[in-house]
Amino acid sequence: MIEDIESSNALEGQVVAVPESRQLDILVDLLLRRGAKVLRVPLVSILDAPDPVPIERWLSEFIANPPDYLIVLTGEGLRRLCGVAERSGFLQDFIAGLGKVCKICRGPKPGRALKELDLKPDMLGKEPTTPGIIAALDELDLQDKRVAVQLYGEEPNQLLIGYLHSRGALVSSVAPYIYAPDSDEHKVVELINDLTEGRITMMTFTSQPQFIRLQEVARKAGIEERLLSGLSKVSIAAVGPVVADQLRAAGVAVAVMPESLFFMKPMVTELVKLARSGSAG
Repeated sequence: MIEDIESSNALEGQVVAVPESRQLDILVDLLLRRGAKVLRVPLVSILDAPDPVPIERWLSEFIANPPDYLIVLTGEGLRRLCGVAERSGFLQDFIAGLGKVCKICRGPKPGRALKELDLKPDMLGKEPTTPGIIAALDELDLQDKRVAVQLYGEEPNQLLIGYLHSRGALVSSVAPYIYAPDSDEHKVVELINDLTEGRITMMTFTSQPQFIRLQEVARKAGIEERLLSGLSKVSIAAVGPVVADQLRAAGVAVAVMPESLFFMKPMVTELVKLARSGSAG
């Protein structure tokens, strides 16, 4: 059965829109190897934070006086921090500091990034979401504890930071990267037209900024209803619950999502199962 699901023609006849910049080639390759036609529409790119000075300062303080806890929200963020540390000449000191703190990861992707450093999480969120992290933190005594938080994008994550302050924690945060628009607006409009006119059967979403970018372009072009109509005509795959909840909140039906391992390959496997069932598109 597994061989059948992963066969080279498992997605034959499917046209999959892939709005992904980070690891775009990996996802496209997974789909192509299963026989799908792929429409690449990079909607966002990930860039280092424009001002490295606050990140360097945060890293220096982390190394000099490691906190009690480090909350790692994304694997990308940890890798970006390591990049800044390496360029500043103190990567090994940062890794040594990481080894001294209790590392709390939102989900498996930050755990993978730690594994690349020969480290592992000390705790995981109850689920790979901010509420999941908060549920895990409920079990800890945070009064007067120093808690470092790796944020992502330009979002301050007020829910998490506010919770930590309410528990009496001493919080320091760092945002090592930002999301930037990557695709020309006319290409995004073309994608919306392709969705509406039935030229696409499936679409994947692997991060929240992708859908935000779609909404922004549709709103500017006055075609928001057209976007939702187009999305209703295709099978939508979400890489995990955070993205799935975002889509559902906007009225977009999510056809498939991995059950536990929130990565690209399990997401593609769920699309294959959907195609095999005859329910795709």
